Amino acid sequence: MGKNMKRGITALIFLVIILFFYVKQLWEAETSKIEIIGIEGQKLVTKIIDGDTVIVEGGDTVRLLGIDADEKGYPCYEPAKKRLEELILNKKVDLEADKEDRDQYKRYLRYLILDQENINLKLVKEGLAIARFSPENVKYREEIIAAEREARENKVGCKWG
Repeated sequence: MGKNMKRGITALIFLVIILFFYVKQLWEAETSKIEIIGIEGQKLVTKIIDGDTVIVEGGDTVRLLGIDADEKGYPCYEPAKKRLEELILNKKVDLEADKEDRDQYKRYLRYLILDQENINLKLVKEGLAIARFSPENVKYREEIIAAEREARENKVGCKWG
């Protein structure tokens, strides 16, 4: 086999490897889009776990982004859970994503919107949850932080009252 033939085969192998990784990257990007699309849009809320976690139709667990409500055994647990039930249980909400898709527990991270009202923001305004953001998530950050400041200054809800 001549030098030119060896160079040609080497170049062909190199191109096949590059093409393989390019196609693999495209495929992974497309499959990740499919997963996100499956949990965005309108979903029926079927169960309230606590003041910042719900189950939607299909059995997916959704953690409300940008907020943190008390866990069981803490003062605001029951009021936050009850208020979330009043607001969205058995209702269709719009699920809005930010930069992070899921948390370490594999829960979807979403803002819940009902009749064009941000429920995550509402819970903070009512003093039932605090603002809590990871650096990646920026949607509604300023509004939720301002709502916490206002609730705290006005001693609103069980968090600040």
